[in-house]
Amino acid sequence: MSGSRPSGQPEGVRLQKVLSNAGVASRRAAEDLIDQGRVSVDGEVVREQGRRVDPENAVIHVDGVRVVVREDRVYLALNKPRGVHSTMEDDRGRPCVGDYLRGRADRLFHVGRLDADTEGLLLFTNDGDLAHRLMHPSYQVMKTYLAEVPGPIPRDMGRRLRDGVTLDDGPVRADSFRMVDSHAGKALVEVVVHEGRKHIVRRMLEEVGHPVLSLVRTQIAEVRLGNQRPGSMRALNRGEVGSLYAAVDL
Repeated sequence: MSGSRPSGQPEGVRLQKVLSNAGVASRRAAEDLIDQGRVSVDGEVVREQGRRVDPENAVIHVDGVRVVVREDRVYLALNKPRGVHSTMEDDRGRPCVGDYLRGRADRLFHVGRLDADTEGLLLFTNDGDLAHRLMHPSYQVMKTYLAEVPGPIPRDMGRRLRDGVTLDDGPVRADSFRMVDSHAGKALVEVVVHEGRKHIVRRMLEEVGHPVLSLVRTQIAEVRLGNQRPGSMRALNRGEVGSLYAAVDL
């Protein structure tokens, strides 16, 4: 049959080559990792050199962190500017996140949403399993926001948010809260939540009497916005992708 494997040719790709192609280490260094028992394939620690794996299906971890070995997988981070809608197309001609992906051959989709007035970190991928888990409430993926609100901030505000407030669609609580800065009648606060309900941070802060003046998402799990410029897109590094897999037990 056309395209079949020649008789006697071993199946799969050598593990050290797969690790090298994934950017983990050189082939020689990958062999050292295998010798040291730091590499597992499908849950089994591999110590023998020359082990062959199927890069399309094998689940490979190095030091407990999953390594993405499929070359067709794409993981991007956008610093979404204010005023841009979290849609791939907008029938009213408004700016949307799809504008930042024009001309790409990959069919990517955004992981969750940010409302038009919220800036910050938005992830894109073609990895459906990862995206589904990141958005599913059962995995409780933490998301960090910086909000500017009217000040001053009462001393019990953090406790109230951590204890939980009741909104029209049910109770919600902050996983953490801290004051970052205050000046001229305004305050900058950091709120961490694992909730994914619409406008959840805005509604929480309004409920405790401090409606949001501006809002930026700065972190999803261990992926941070850092000093990435508004409107810029970047590829996630291997450690960031591995941390997302770890956050959802993949």
